[in-house]
Amino acid sequence: MLHLTKNKKAAMDRLSNEAGVISALAIDQRGALKKMVSALDVEPTEQTISEFKVLVSKHLTPYASSILLDPEYGLPAAKNRDAQAGLLLAYEKTGYDATVPGRLPDLLEDWSVLRLKEQGADAIKFLLYYDIDEASHINDIKHAFVERLGSECAAEDIPFYLELVSYDANQSDTSSLEYAKVKPHKVNDMMIEFSKPQYKVDVLKVEVPVNMKFVEGFTDGPIAYTQAEAKQFFKQQSEVTHLPFIFLSAGVSAELFQQTLLFAKEAGSTFNGVLCGRATWQHGVKPFVLEGQDEAVSWLESQGRKNIEELNAVLTKTASSWHDKVVVE
Repeated sequence: MLHLTKNKKAAMDRLSNEAGVISALAIDQRGALKKMVSALDVEPTEQTISEFKVLVSKHLTPYASSILLDPEYGLPAAKNRDAQAGLLLAYEKTGYDATVPGRLPDLLEDWSVLRLKEQGADAIKFLLYYDIDEASHINDIKHAFVERLGSECAAEDIPFYLELVSYDANQSDTSSLEYAKVKPHKVNDMMIEFSKPQYKVDVLKVEVPVNMKFVEGFTDGPIAYTQAEAKQFFKQQSEVTHLPFIFLSAGVSAELFQQTLLFAKEAGSTFNGVLCGRATWQHGVKPFVLEGQDEAVSWLESQGRKNIEELNAVLTKTASSWHDKVVVE
C-alpha cells in the first residue's frame, strides 16, 4: 500500500473523479506539438502553441478530471481550465540531448517544485526515458535524479507522478516487431525499479506492456504475442507494483486506446486511469493552424469532446480505484 499524507490525498482527490479514477487530459507536449504545426508548413510560434493549449484546456477540461500542462507554454491554459479540473505541471525539459548516450533527464532550469506549486499545481509530473538493460553507470545517474525529485516533492508535500517511457539503447525503432518482443520486459521491470521506496513516487504513468499492433487479433501483420500472452503481461504489470498507475496513450488513435483499456481489464489489470494526450486532441491542430480558432473550437466541442466522453465511458467499465491502494497517514 502507498502511504499518503493528508495533503497529498487531498491533491490526489482533486485530480480524480469521485470513484478514485484519474481521467486526465495531457497537453504538456512542446517539441511534439511544434512538429505537428511545422508539418502543416506553418512556423510554430510561442503564441500559436500557447493559444492552442488554452483552447484545449477551456473546451475539454469540463469533461476531464484534471489536465497536465507545462509551465513554458501552458500557464495561460491552466488559468482557463474548468474550475473542477485538477492541475498537473510538468517539470522536465522537453526531449533529450541526442548527442550524448543515455537519454539523460533534465529539469526546467527556472522552475522548482515550490514554484510549480505556487502556480496552482496539484501534482508534479516528470518524464523519464529508461532502458532497464542500459549500462549501470547511466541508469544510476537516473536513479539518483529521481531520488532527488521524490525528495523535493515530499518536502513540498505534493504528489509525484513519474512518467516512464521505455526504449532500447541498441535499437532506435520502438515501433518495430523486434522491440515489441522485448517491450514487456522493458516496461514491467522498470516499474519494479521505480516502485522502490527511495524514489517516493506516488503515481506511475506508464505505457501498456505490449505493442497492441502486434497482438493476435489486433493486426493483419506479424504477431509478437498471442492474446493469452499479452494478457499475461498486463496481469504481471499490475502485480509488480503496489503503486497507483495510469496509462499514457503514446499517440495511438482514440479507438485503439479504448480497445487497449478493455483488453487490459479483461487481463485483470488494476490500472487507475489515464493521462491521455494526442489520442484526444491531435486532430484539432490542423483546423486551428489552417482555419483559425472558430474551426478549432468547433472540432474540440464535437470530436474532441466525443473522444473524452467515449474514453470516460470505457474507464467506468475498466479502471480500478486508486483508493484501494493507499493509506492516509
